[in-house]
Amino acid sequence: MKNILIIGTVDTKSDEIEFMRECIKNLECNPVLMDVSVLGDPPIKVDYSKHDVAEHANMTNKEIIGLGNENDAMIASAKGAKSLTLKLCKEKKIDGAIALGGTMGTDLALDVFSELPLGFPKCLLSTVAGSPLIEPQRLPSDIITVLWAGGLYGLNTICKSSLSQACGAVVGATLAKHEMPEPKPIVAITSLGTSALKYIITLLPELEKRGFEGAVFHTTGMGGSAMESLIKLGRIVAVMDFSLVEISNYYFGSEVNAGKDRLEVAGKFKIPQIVAPGGLTVVDAKTWSQPPKGFEGREFRPHNRLITCAALNASERKKAASIIGEKLMKSKGPTAFIMTHGGFDDWDREGEWAFDQNAINTFHEEMKNILKEPVKYYEIKQNINEPEFTSLALQIFDEWLDEGLIKIN
Repeated sequence: MKNILIIGTVDTKSDEIEFMRECIKNLECNPVLMDVSVLGDPPIKVDYSKHDVAEHANMTNKEIIGLGNENDAMIASAKGAKSLTLKLCKEKKIDGAIALGGTMGTDLALDVFSELPLGFPKCLLSTVAGSPLIEPQRLPSDIITVLWAGGLYGLNTICKSSLSQACGAVVGATLAKHEMPEPKPIVAITSLGTSALKYIITLLPELEKRGFEGAVFHTTGMGGSAMESLIKLGRIVAVMDFSLVEISNYYFGSEVNAGKDRLEVAGKFKIPQIVAPGGLTVVDAKTWSQPPKGFEGREFRPHNRLITCAALNASERKKAASIIGEKLMKSKGPTAFIMTHGGFDDWDREGEWAFDQNAINTFHEEMKNILKEPVKYYEIKQNINEPEFTSLALQIFDEWLDEGLIKIN
């Protein structure tokens, strides 16, 4: 029988949590209830009380209340809930976890789920699921999110649908989970679709031949965040960060970004990284919304009904080079940058709509001025999608492998 941890404020949401408990029982699993309330007492029986949560934060519930404001109390409770949940997970007392909440409960749940192992079923039932209030970098790469609609207070037909389906999702995840064979070391690769960046077609089989597994992350905001969360968890042995549009998007005000720390995590954790300027030809925007400030009146080309993009000019590519160069110079691990003079993607070829040789040259000059040893600077005449690029990237990778810089154990 699978044990499913339910995390919530039982003093205010006892009806909803009791309904979830019954849903999980009906799916022939055992619900385990953790109360993360601060002020009130639960009207139903719980397995782990607010006092247990406080104890795992090295505090008492009275001390948490004494912090004097709800934000500090939430942060303390989140610390205790995270510690207690990790303990239960390591002791194999739970097989999956589901949390529900508004902004407060969501904030706490994201802290709790942030350090649970990859593959451990985790479901967030939230009134702000999918909202821009949630920073992409706070979402674990394998989290299930369900919008808790119409249920901020009290049970009704609409919210019962959300509650029951979320319970089904986390139970299903625990039943579908299978033990993986001894994993291969993972190399993270960033990319866009193959209409723009094609190097993954060559890189993946070549990494496989070398005994590695390539994981490709789509750089549309969530992808870069997911990759860097896995770096923090120690799951990535090397990074081929060849699509950097999330970084320039952030600094040009586009919402299609992965936050201000993008491209700094691998260097901070000393993970070897080979970097190239893929995607730094455009700024992205929502097709259905206003363009970023400063890009009004610029020609945008819809990629689909979700995302559209406009070409960067020379001064904007220079700014992107400055930002990226400064980030790479902070790196504490092996770092290489490959400059592709023939263009940064398939839109950046002579005759294509985003091609600008002057902008490419300006980018190169700025990068060359910033990057110094120990960052290695490489150049090729070709476009990033040509065989010369993947050959050079693999050559650098192989040299680092021979030198023992890529840790595979």
